Amino acid sequence: MNFFGKRILFIGAHPDDIELGCGAFLHHVIPFSEVLCVTLSDNQKNPNLKNVVNEHLSSFSILGVHQDQIVLEQFETRKFPDMRQEILEYLLKLRKEFKPDMVFVHTRSDIHQDHNVVTEESLRAYRGTTVLGFDVVRSSYGFFPHFLVEVSEDDVQAKLASLAEYKTYLDKYYFDPALLRATMIRHGALAECPYAEGFDILRIVGRFSVSD
Repeated sequence: MNFFGKRILFIGAHPDDIELGCGAFLHHVIPFSEVLCVTLSDNQKNPNLKNVVNEHLSSFSILGVHQDQIVLEQFETRKFPDMRQEILEYLLKLRKEFKPDMVFVHTRSDIHQDHNVVTEESLRAYRGTTVLGFDVVRSSYGFFPHFLVEVSEDDVQAKLASLAEYKTYLDKYYFDPALLRATMIRHGALAECPYAEGFDILRIVGRFSVSD
């Protein structure tokens, strides 16, 4: 299936979520689509994460995302359930301003409270829009990709290089380049191609047409 989004919105709860979940796909589409990458928490209430904002910007830069395509908000980490209405209103405002054709958020299999709120409120905010869920490994259980998108070796290398910018998280198993590459190989095997990124289908809005 060929698909295209003129304006693609990526939403993550925290710095690193978008890159972990779909960094290779983001690198793949950025030459062709207008993208906006929105992270709802900057994690700056945690004194151990003071370098994460700069690492986040550097990571996106390697993927080809310009600073004017990055939004970093200040909703408090682990408090998203208490701010559900504010997050919904923010996402509705974003919909009106950006008008995305396609939205990528956390998989519904993710049990992190912040990730879960982002997904549920995105489904409310972006009714009538295709919404696909990405996986960040460490907090999702039972995830299986039913929407597979082929990516190239260059996309894989860009994803690995971008995540290497997170010096704060180098000791985390889910930043291991071998695990990241293996996941893309596995998704590629499911799609019968060398590499792919995988998503679950939260909502598909399509139009069947026959060209002349």
